[in-house]
Amino acid sequence: MSEDHDIEELLSLLDDEYARLILIETSKQPMSAKELAAACDASLPTIYRRIDRLSDRGLVSERTEFVDEGRHYSVYEATLERVVIELGDGDLTGSVSTRASDPADRFTSMWEDL
Repeated sequence: MSEDHDIEELLSLLDDEYARLILIETSKQPMSAKELAAACDASLPTIYRRIDRLSDRGLVSERTEFVDEGRHYSVYEATLERVVIELGDGDLTGSVSTRASDPADRFTSMWEDL
């Protein structure tokens, strides 16, 4: 899925070191905020602020992991696949390609692409 984004907002977000680290780490495997804080050497509030910004723009998804005795926690996974920045006719534009985070959505998307 590809969509146009406000180029200033997109560049500002990707200019943030912690946002980039979160995208990199969660592209390898889903991670909890606590795991991200350790991997990115950042505080939990910093991680949650970046996750909120990335999630608002559809670049990461959240899902709930269940553990014993009804306990649960959230894990985050990058959905970002590609960022394209184009310059033409005196205008700078950007688009972002993301993948579906839900397995059912990925399956549907696969069939639609055939």
